[in-house]
Amino acid sequence: MTMDDLLADGAPPIAAILRGIRPEEALDVAAALVEAGIRILEVPFNSPDPLDSIGAMQRAFGDVAMIGGGTVLSVESVDALHGVGGRIMVTPNTDPAVIARGAELGLELLPGFMTPSEAFAAIKAGARRIKLFPAARLGPAYVKAVKDVLPKHVGVWAVGGTGADTIGQWLAGGCEGIGVGGALYRPGDDAATVGQRGRDLVAAWKATLA
Repeated sequence: MTMDDLLADGAPPIAAILRGIRPEEALDVAAALVEAGIRILEVPFNSPDPLDSIGAMQRAFGDVAMIGGGTVLSVESVDALHGVGGRIMVTPNTDPAVIARGAELGLELLPGFMTPSEAFAAIKAGARRIKLFPAARLGPAYVKAVKDVLPKHVGVWAVGGTGADTIGQWLAGGCEGIGVGGALYRPGDDAATVGQRGRDLVAAWKATLA
């Protein structure tokens, strides 16, 4: 399963960013999100024991969801992510060596960028999707301007200050999807709460299709 397959099958273009999640709660929260319809789940590497969470989530939900790691900052972290079966690699920055290693291992890539120079550096290193971060500081109009010069096949995702109330604006501005962190999950939130937020987010996305 690739990201293209997932989106073509009708999965919402929403990545759940589970920063701070612990391995003992990862499966319950992941199950709630998958049930809500969200099929892209990211555990940032600055969470407690992220590889344990990613590996467990991959084993449980890897056949229906894209599971991976975020805040991936080194080639060693890319290798570790691949080693536990992670399928998507998300970064907050543009590091060509990290991106190239992810591409070499066949991971789905979503590296962070802010400037056009960073966007083109990420694309040159192998990315077909890139993540505007922090997106809320720049807004959908910035995405539209940047997309005017990007290759048509490159998808732009918005992360940082995104949520159910803004997904329509980002998609209308030309984003392929969004990543949602604090508006979806914060450390200590229970699975039922996260699941309801996930359903609200998916409903907001569906409203943009009407």
